[in-house]
Amino acid sequence: MFYRMATQRMQISRKYFGVTAAISLTEPKPEDLQHTTELEKVLKSYDVFEDPSELEHRKKILAKLDTLVKQWVRDVSIAKNIPEAVADTLGGKIYPIGSYRLGVHGKNADIDALCVAPRNIEWTDYFGPFFELLRRQPEVTECRAVEEAFVPVIKMKFAGIEIDLLFTRLAFKEIPDHFDLCDNMLLQNLDPKSVRSLNGIRVAEEILRLVPNVDNFRLALRAIKLWAKSRGIYSNSLGYFGGVSWAILVARTCQLYPNATAATLVHRFFLVFSNWQWTQPVQLKYPENVNLGFQVWDPRVNYRDGLHLMPIITPAYPEQNSTFNVSSSTRQVMIDEFHRGKKITDEIMISKAAGWDKLFAAPSFFFNYRHFIVLLASSDNAADHLEWCGLVESKVRLLVQSMERNPHIKLAHVNPKCFKHHGDTSKDGELCSLWFIGLAFDRTKNLNVDLTESIIKFTHTIHSQAGHLGKDGTNIEARHIRRNQLSLYLEPNLLAQEVSNLKASSPKNGETGETSRKRPRSDDGQTATVNKKARKDSETPQSAIASHYRVPSSG
Repeated sequence: MFYRMATQRMQISRKYFGVTAAISLTEPKPEDLQHTTELEKVLKSYDVFEDPSELEHRKKILAKLDTLVKQWVRDVSIAKNIPEAVADTLGGKIYPIGSYRLGVHGKNADIDALCVAPRNIEWTDYFGPFFELLRRQPEVTECRAVEEAFVPVIKMKFAGIEIDLLFTRLAFKEIPDHFDLCDNMLLQNLDPKSVRSLNGIRVAEEILRLVPNVDNFRLALRAIKLWAKSRGIYSNSLGYFGGVSWAILVARTCQLYPNATAATLVHRFFLVFSNWQWTQPVQLKYPENVNLGFQVWDPRVNYRDGLHLMPIITPAYPEQNSTFNVSSSTRQVMIDEFHRGKKITDEIMISKAAGWDKLFAAPSFFFNYRHFIVLLASSDNAADHLEWCGLVESKVRLLVQSMERNPHIKLAHVNPKCFKHHGDTSKDGELCSLWFIGLAFDRTKNLNVDLTESIIKFTHTIHSQAGHLGKDGTNIEARHIRRNQLSLYLEPNLLAQEVSNLKASSPKNGETGETSRKRPRSDDGQTATVNKKARKDSETPQSAIASHYRVPSSG
């Protein structure tokens, strides 16, 4: 009897407090409630909340998709010689996942959703007849299939809303409208792609179940998502944290401070994770003892799991690290931002700061570095360009990781924003998108840094993938530029905004890059230059590479 009661108490503790007991059970004070009111007011000014009409619009889109899924399942089943009376009962279902399911989506945000079909439907049916059915809908634009992704997906705009639609087929004859996807036994005999697709809805449901107060969790998460996007550290593909990772961190904060208001949770979030001992994993609960043969994150079994720099473990079986793309540079950038956030929220909570706006201020990325690698992804037509940019963006982290292995590079800071090309360096009629990587060098050595090998390997990988996809008229180029050359690539008003950000920010804010250590001097004073002869020979690929990628560490 005593053992059973102790077990029940432990289960309750785990439900609310995760893998450890709470740090504090303190009830909110009047000033905590006031800080939360102020936080919510500031969040509204950033349009992070949808109005009722927009929410209704999303519901109608999901309902239309749900109807299309049922129609598709029926039609494909009949084509496979299943009687119409039976095909009418097979069903199919659309489940919202991600930020929409968590209740933290904002204005103009995309929708992540999952299409669930019965066992007679195959992956080829999804990327074949269903894909064509979607393309025929008058509301659908920019529809494209990404079959080779780790989690295959159909991307599109439906009535103006961007949608990422995953797919899974369950080992059931029928999929009723009310179907619980959280039962671990549903995964039995499923293919790995279906399991990965199911992980999105299962993780979202677990997160909501494991936080003590859903409303406080949602408001705090909205604030953290806005902060991460404003500070340029919101992108799973580029090596930062994605939506599910930020949600798990906020949920863990809620477990540690179960009675705290949203504003207090935001403050404690920075307190906890600015002091977190990475590579210690962040977990919301102990792993479940499920033996269905799927690989789970466990450094005791897989040594590669022990190499992950900032592991954040999803709470649903099979447990995975949601941050395996993190590199040493993105790790340092995020840690610096955690410290900056802690300092600002410390001031807010003791009423020494003007307000929450300072937390969400944009960084001055282009004035934090003197040297950059600019990636130029170009295409001949809009349809190919959309897919081409997606491919390039998914591989940028490989270039960053390669440059990090250079002993003279201290930091390779990739800006997650994709910029439109400005200037006269692209061909007429050519679509061109840009990504920028700011470089900080080890100043203890006055050496030239040769990035030729890293660049060649990266561009070769991208072009090989383009050939595999059958994409003609696409190109990826990487150039080394200095800060005073940015105007050749970026809109003047964007650079003017950067100057405004720089003036508005304090040099004590803990910015990543050179402004955090020393206000950078003008580029005009730097001595190293690009070889002029190599520029004249730029029609020869190898000479162009040599001129673009040999950069001075002393600058």
